[in-house]
Amino acid sequence: MKIAIKRYHNQQTSINSYDVALKSPTLLEALTYINENIDHTLTFNSGCRSSVCGSCAVSVNAKPQLACAYKIQEGDLIEPMRYFEVIKDLVVDHNPAQSTLISSKSYSEPTIPTPLVSQEKEKLNELQSDCILCGVCYSACPVFETNKDFLGPFALTRVWRYVSDDRDSAKQEKIDTIQSQGVWDCTLCAECTIACPQEISSKDDILKLRTKSAQAGYSDPNFSMGMNFGSSMF
Repeated sequence: MKIAIKRYHNQQTSINSYDVALKSPTLLEALTYINENIDHTLTFNSGCRSSVCGSCAVSVNAKPQLACAYKIQEGDLIEPMRYFEVIKDLVVDHNPAQSTLISSKSYSEPTIPTPLVSQEKEKLNELQSDCILCGVCYSACPVFETNKDFLGPFALTRVWRYVSDDRDSAKQEKIDTIQSQGVWDCTLCAECTIACPQEISSKDDILKLRTKSAQAGYSDPNFSMGMNFGSSMF
């Protein structure tokens, strides 16, 4: 079975074709086979090999995938994930994406003393807590094509995880933070939801954050600008 891999090294790009002599392998198994038997210079990331760590995420035929879970098909084109700076071959720099977790304040700021949380309320953010930080949703988001400053589904779904947690003491501050380059910039295309290996719906989380924003007195600035423009016409 032949697959093609887009290689990046020293600012040089090439597409190399490899014949993988394995029966129904995962992409990670194929990459490992190529590295060990054909081309020792092929560079990629891997970790747990069981879809838990997220380190092996790449782009397959322009769609982000976890290499340890994806079964290769004849003629697949493997590339590094979109919107990430490439370090070498399929290895990308995750730091800029993960820095959005800081700028969006998507981390816990507990109250003291911490209140008890019911099992029912725990389920409000149970799924979001399963995020493995793979960056697949970030790579799937088309907004980054035109807006590199967008916080993205990667950060916003984690903001919802803490905004919905009764133990967090800075919910309003988090809502304030995501008004610019955040919840209103999402197109609700659901590409992030489709791509997520944990089946987390960032689209739904962003819609819930919009509701929280409206309750806090915020509104879609794009809609407001449209209304202002329309009223100036008369």
